[in-house]
Amino acid sequence: MDSEFHRIRRLPPYVFAEVNKLKDKARSEGRDIVDFGMGNPDMPTPPHIVDKLVEVVRDPKTHRYSNSRGIPGLRKAIAGYYARRFNVGLDWEKETIATIGSKEGLANLAQAITSPGDIIMVPNPSYPIHAFGFIMAGAAIRHLPPTSPEQFMTMLDRAARHSIPAPVALVINYPSNPTAEVRDLAFYREVVEFCRKRNIFILSDVAYSEIYFDESKPPPSILEVPGAMDVAIEFGSLSKTYSMPGWRVGYAVGNRRLIEALARVKSYLDYGVFTPIQVAATAALNGPQDCVAELRQMYKQRRDVLIQGLSASGWQIPNPEASMFAWAPIPADKAYLGSIEFSKQLLLEADVAVAPGIGFGEYGDGHVRIALVENTHRIRQAVRSIRAYLQGGNGPEQTPPLEQERVLTP
Repeated sequence: MDSEFHRIRRLPPYVFAEVNKLKDKARSEGRDIVDFGMGNPDMPTPPHIVDKLVEVVRDPKTHRYSNSRGIPGLRKAIAGYYARRFNVGLDWEKETIATIGSKEGLANLAQAITSPGDIIMVPNPSYPIHAFGFIMAGAAIRHLPPTSPEQFMTMLDRAARHSIPAPVALVINYPSNPTAEVRDLAFYREVVEFCRKRNIFILSDVAYSEIYFDESKPPPSILEVPGAMDVAIEFGSLSKTYSMPGWRVGYAVGNRRLIEALARVKSYLDYGVFTPIQVAATAALNGPQDCVAELRQMYKQRRDVLIQGLSASGWQIPNPEASMFAWAPIPADKAYLGSIEFSKQLLLEADVAVAPGIGFGEYGDGHVRIALVENTHRIRQAVRSIRAYLQGGNGPEQTPPLEQERVLTP
């Protein structure tokens, strides 16, 4: 009997496993690892959101099965957020749905709309679920390698014309995980026009839309483009915006046909997020937003400490405009290592964990992703250790007395 099932065979070995194994071993030996590997927010959820959860969970009526589409209050709050933030009007009943984090929504929509052999166009590098959600559903992936915004439409046109059968959907993700790139409304207009003419669905992932560093240029939604609702669905999450990663609550909004397809699949698979979490998520969206602005400022501070510190150490990294990541090209004299070996060396020689770029697709192999999930003191500690490694020193430097990072409150 074959040792692996069909869908499992389509999934490659987990590329982060080797680095994670070394990280666990180092920690078991008592080494202090500064961990930039996983995009796992380290700040606490704002107290008013936690307080709402505690209040609601004391009511035993909320302990029963919930609604796989999401409770009405949350879906109305999602529509209200889109009206305030993007000036996009949504029918909360037909054009919104709550998800168990955006990852679940993306994966289940892939199951809903994909037939075996369908072509899906996906950026490379990209967040793994963007490709593998469709791979598990039986699709074939047409990878879109890194390119400038100006060249994207040419590449997209070429990919669509040379795909047989014609593509069913295009996945886009801005601000991007892992590359931290952003796009403007002019870009989205071209994408919408292209896909409407060819009956290609657009799946837009905006999980990092509230983590941006230029207050004059908040990242847009593709649904702001006239006609986008004809072909587009957008996925968001409260994980990063409100530091709620473990709560697993997100949403999808947009094209009614796609929302209904996702709702139908979910109705067979889950009863939705625990009701008290949905009520707390409603409080997050409807409540004071000072906590979001403060969280943005904290990530900006961490970004500046990291980029400036590594630049002074001789490692030049593009300054991300948004997201909680820096997409770092491997230093020229280390490029021959590739992203897995370079990540291993940073761990073993500098006690710093990063994510190998190849984990996000083969076109990411010349980079590593650095997540801003350690405080500024720890970032400075990592920078000193990386500098010693790059300059051929003798490993991590000793840590000076702790510097206090400002604790954010709503």
